[in-house]
Amino acid sequence: QVQLVESGGGLVQAGGSLRLSCAASGRTLSNYAMGWFRQGLGKEREFVAAITRSGGSTHYADSVKGRFTISRDNAKNTVYLQMNTLKPEDTAVYYCAATRIFAIQVREYDYWGQGTQVTVSS
Repeated sequence: QVQLVESGGGLVQAGGSLRLSCAASGRTLSNYAMGWFRQGLGKEREFVAAITRSGGSTHYADSVKGRFTISRDNAKNTVYLQMNTLKPEDTAVYYCAATRIFAIQVREYDYWGQGTQVTVSS
């Protein structure tokens, strides 16, 4: 079992930045590839970014490529999502998730955090 807790969400103006953190407990985070997903009001949960166990490879949704950066610190059992040049359409609840394989589909992830709200005002 892996317990995940996100933090760092909040209200920011368009063009601003936020850094989300996802702290893991229960098992060593280095055993898992990690992903960030988001779910806007009335929308389906969608992939944002993923990172391999070592952090050597990453993948991003086209909508955030060049603006968001996923990273991890396995020594601290923490994964991050740096979000720059935020847009109102980035408003959503952001979730981190853990998986045994590197994936972008929601169904491939086994463990989920409770989510953190990000609101971008125009």
